[in-house]
Amino acid sequence: MTNYLHKGDLPEGLNLGPVVAVDSETMGLNTHRDRLCVVQLSSGNGDAHVVQLSDRDYSAPRLKALLADPAVLKIMHFARFDVAAFSKWLGVTTAPIYCTKIASRLSRTYTDRHGLKDLARDMLGVEISKQQQSSDWGAQALTQAQVDYAASDVLYLHALREKLDEMLAREGRAGLAQACFDFLPARAELDLAGWPEIDIFAHA
Repeated sequence: MTNYLHKGDLPEGLNLGPVVAVDSETMGLNTHRDRLCVVQLSSGNGDAHVVQLSDRDYSAPRLKALLADPAVLKIMHFARFDVAAFSKWLGVTTAPIYCTKIASRLSRTYTDRHGLKDLARDMLGVEISKQQQSSDWGAQALTQAQVDYAASDVLYLHALREKLDEMLAREGRAGLAQACFDFLPARAELDLAGWPEIDIFAHA
């Protein structure tokens, strides 16, 4: 079931548990220019909550509290982008984090295909449509196709985390992955501060 929350916040009293899948939709890929429009969440039980934020009103106190809650692990795919968007538009530091893209890059070294669509197909046998990815997320109301797409981006992250954790442990890289996850809020702040593509650890 998908709960579409139009122009609002998470419902009062909603408890999504200690591990929540999170994703976002924005007007584009430039975090400073392109506003945050939608945040979708799932507790891993097959349900999704799609929150369409009010136009340029980013109060959403319950959503912000969940993203910043140190007792709730947030699973994301390419968390670097979402964490930067949440920092820029919601003013919150999102943590702790588990990033399925980083986990895939560290464990699935036999492939260069680490997109969510690739992971869902290769690891779960699930086909995710990306047809709505570039649609207008700033519209006054989302279409059913947009809501379904947004939900699909979080419904499989719990299952992917389980499989990726097994691979990370098998390859002896779980600790390295955790260190990368812990660094993500700082990496997002570097992006926002003007170092998006510069490797500050490089010699030159």
